[in-house]
Amino acid sequence: MKKYCIRIPDNVSLFYSEKNKILIFQGPLGKKSLKLKTKIIIFNKTKIIKVTSKPFEKVSKNNYKKLKILQGTIVTLFKYALLNVSVFLYKKLKLIGVGYRVFLLNNFQNKLLQFKLGYSHDIYFKLPKNLVIFCLKFDKIFLKGKFYSNFFQIISSIRLLKKPEPYKGKGILYENEKISLKEGKKL
Repeated sequence: MKKYCIRIPDNVSLFYSEKNKILIFQGPLGKKSLKLKTKIIIFNKTKIIKVTSKPFEKVSKNNYKKLKILQGTIVTLFKYALLNVSVFLYKKLKLIGVGYRVFLLNNFQNKLLQFKLGYSHDIYFKLPKNLVIFCLKFDKIFLKGKFYSNFFQIISSIRLLKKPEPYKGKGILYENEKISLKEGKKL
């Protein structure tokens, strides 16, 4: 089936050990290894990996059904691993609201974002070391990283500091995000 096949980019190389049940992706941004629960088939000429539902050892019928369910999950994990080793991810955020500002503070080894979001106090957000951030203007943030799940987790936690509200449209939004405003109370 096509949904269990993954095409490998030219800049990524694979190392597969059936004995150790490990598949290693190596690309321009690093290495990522995955422990396998089912067998895979690698087509070298077309650079395609096919995930099968065949286990490495004999298993019971109940466990075989679980492996069949895991087949789609393994394909998704492979796709995320390919993203991690081959592509930089980036996202732009903008602050909309009167007086909403962001400042990048470099303290010793830590990177901190200082937010002024209309609260009575400033909010400080500590950034991990594997994330690159630019604040060219006081109301725009540019984030760049390479670990897919970690990257989008950080962006969503930054957005949670001030969710976009539907009546005035103020908050932290993605670059191209549009909010349909609700109508307020009528007298």
